[in-house]
Amino acid sequence: MNPTHGTRPSATLDDDAVLQLARDVLDTEADAVRQLASRLGEPFLHACRLLLACRGRVVVLGMGKSGHIGGKLAATLASTGTPAFFVHPGDASHGDLGMITAQDVVLALSNSGETTELLLILPIIRRLGAGLIAITGSPDSTLAREADVNLDASVEREACPLGLAPTASTTAALALGDALAVALLQTRGFSRDDFSRSHPGGKLGRRLLLHVADVMVSGERLPAVTADATLTEALLEMTRKGLGMTAIVDADGRALGIFTDGDLRRALEKVDNIRQVAVRSVMTPGGVRIGPHELAVEAAELMQRRRVNALLVEDTDGLLLGALNTHTLLAAGVI
Repeated sequence: MNPTHGTRPSATLDDDAVLQLARDVLDTEADAVRQLASRLGEPFLHACRLLLACRGRVVVLGMGKSGHIGGKLAATLASTGTPAFFVHPGDASHGDLGMITAQDVVLALSNSGETTELLLILPIIRRLGAGLIAITGSPDSTLAREADVNLDASVEREACPLGLAPTASTTAALALGDALAVALLQTRGFSRDDFSRSHPGGKLGRRLLLHVADVMVSGERLPAVTADATLTEALLEMTRKGLGMTAIVDADGRALGIFTDGDLRRALEKVDNIRQVAVRSVMTPGGVRIGPHELAVEAAELMQRRRVNALLVEDTDGLLLGALNTHTLLAAGVI
């Protein structure tokens, strides 16, 4: 029995050589993407027109590494306003072709353009009357010739030093597919609100869907004192509500200013007896305000831009509705 069976030979890492190889890989793939730009023209516009006119779905096909790229492109298209899904060509020839209709457009990826599983189902796709866009690395291939339009994703060489593993070619196909998706997004007028409806989960969804009203502190939890309150009363309100600030309001509930931990530190430097000080004399007049219907992420951006840690939330009549700070936004997953 071979004692080394199932083990890999040990190797010594040559740091400089490894870093140089990694840089060469990145340079090769970056060059492959840059070269795509010079080849864009009427075929790309033709593909965009086909996709914009599609009354069904975009069905993305690809085998092996091209299949992985295809799955990502289908997801990108679907999330940016172009309904799409991925079908494995092997499964397509065993029943999943029923997912494709005459109203659809097929987007087929193959670097060689001669992938057997794709060529096997091409005649059926053509008989269905579905549109066919190919992304290949060989403009003279069977798939390229059979397609309504072929997008040339050819590369001079792979980044793999053996010239075998799909590397630069898959990067080029991915970038070209992203260019399609973004061109369609822009042409359709796809908005941030549209994007948020496709991404309700996770941090991205929270950033796009949550409004200030959803995360602000309000009601009994909102720290607020009247303008004639003493500094001591303001500190007690801040301590009770735990927001690190309190709003200063008039008799009608309109905010006159804000008193924060920073204001307290500045007051202690100037005032001998804080018990006798009116909070209006040491507050920050006005304060930074935001409306309840603004996105919570815009509140975070406003706080960063104005270099403050808290915001007052008011309605269009200037009535105080709530407040929020960085901890509020952190707890909501906005930042």
